[in-house]
Amino acid sequence: MLPKFLIADNSQETPDLLYVVHTQEPKFIVKSDVEDFWADQEIFWLSEAPSSEDIIKQLLEEAEDFLENELESQENLFDEEDEE
Repeated sequence: MLPKFLIADNSQETPDLLYVVHTQEPKFIVKSDVEDFWADQEIFWLSEAPSSEDIIKQLLEEAEDFLENELESQENLFDEEDEE
């Protein structure tokens, strides 16, 4: 089973952007600024977009939480490696 969210990037062409991929229905990819999830944000729907703005808002908040937690975990992992 795939994770609910994945992080993707294209740092060779767009180093200031990150992508969060939602693998469950409704499937979508959120393009956002590396420093600010809500800046220059664009949603690419791979499934039919929900008709409810509340559902979309909730999905984007979950994507933001996932991204923040993953980046923090990666930072902590790199800090631990530096200490060794």
